[in-house]
Amino acid sequence: MNDDLDLFTDEAGDESDLRRQEETEGERFRRRRRRRVVTAVAGVLVLLIVVSGAVYGTSQLLSLGGYEDYEGSGSGEVVVQVEKGDTTSAIGRTLAEKDVVASPAAFVEAAEENRKITGIQPGFYSMRSRMSGSAAVSRIVSDEARAGRVEIRGGMQLADHVGPDDEVVPGIYSLLGQAACGGSGGSADCANKESLVKAASETPLTELGVPEWAASGASEAPDPKHRLEGLILPGIYHVEPSAAASQVLRSVLSSSFEKMRSLGFPEIADGTSHSPYELLKVSSLVQSEGIEKDFGKVARVVENRLDSDMRLQFDSTINYLLKEPSLLTEDKNRAKEGPYNTYQSRGLPPSPISAPSAAAVEATADPPPGEWMYFVKCQKDGTSCFSKTIEGHERAKDKAQRNGAY
Repeated sequence: MNDDLDLFTDEAGDESDLRRQEETEGERFRRRRRRRVVTAVAGVLVLLIVVSGAVYGTSQLLSLGGYEDYEGSGSGEVVVQVEKGDTTSAIGRTLAEKDVVASPAAFVEAAEENRKITGIQPGFYSMRSRMSGSAAVSRIVSDEARAGRVEIRGGMQLADHVGPDDEVVPGIYSLLGQAACGGSGGSADCANKESLVKAASETPLTELGVPEWAASGASEAPDPKHRLEGLILPGIYHVEPSAAASQVLRSVLSSSFEKMRSLGFPEIADGTSHSPYELLKVSSLVQSEGIEKDFGKVARVVENRLDSDMRLQFDSTINYLLKEPSLLTEDKNRAKEGPYNTYQSRGLPPSPISAPSAAAVEATADPPPGEWMYFVKCQKDGTSCFSKTIEGHERAKDKAQRNGAY
């Protein structure tokens, strides 16, 4: 009885093992089949992608017209503009229209071999006439091709001034003039500093693209040369080398007022005690008097003094008209009568005194609460000490001298 049971059990076990083996082999087969199917599908997809890419590339080249190419590096100078969002094809078409290259396709095909082409930024480029596609690509990605690029920093002024090292610090007009004349070889009719000052002084502000909210205040500047002060915000500007002075200013001001709109102008002045143009004036004072981390407190001092009908007494406004500004202004300069002398005149100066940064504008529009009435640079890094009373201010001045701040 037990032997029969053992035999039955062994046979049943063998059958069970056989079924498991068959199931395992079947599963292995199914897995191999699935892998082969997945591999085949992946291969087809890769092939389709490659073929689609080739078809797309071919269609792109065909859409650019026939392939023609010049030989050599070209000659002369041709200034071209790359617009924001331009693709390689769009740049190729621009170059072909200017006869820099024989066809857009020649430029696009050559660009495929140069990864730097993806780094092309909007702006003006000095190219040559009748260049090969390869030469055009090499030229446009080089530093020497960049033309008309100007960087304006916070605190810059329109006019030149002499720095502490007795070197001339170029103002905004000089920088724009250098950019405008550089690409044209400095020809006599380029938009140099003198022609820019003349255009800024004589061209109606509305023709330069200044909106009414700013033009009404800027027109009251005592000297027409100062009308545009504070209206060109810090940033990168692209100046067309061949453009006339009024065109250069119109282009730069258009870009600047776009920056102002992004900051909320003119509505940013709502809720303050200032008009939008007055807000620019205060922002320029904040920019010129403090470093960024102190902007809010400086703005609060301005508001507290104005609310108390106290003179601002800022050295930055004295320095504004001086060829050689200094950290500590001289008594003779503080004694001179004039609309920019805030030691003598109450209220704000008649125009901004520098290019205010976004940080200065934002701090001015919403300064922190506080009762500070005085401040002085008390650290070598430009940090200021703020005081509520004249006694506290005198102590802060002593601290500044001990620290060698001035």
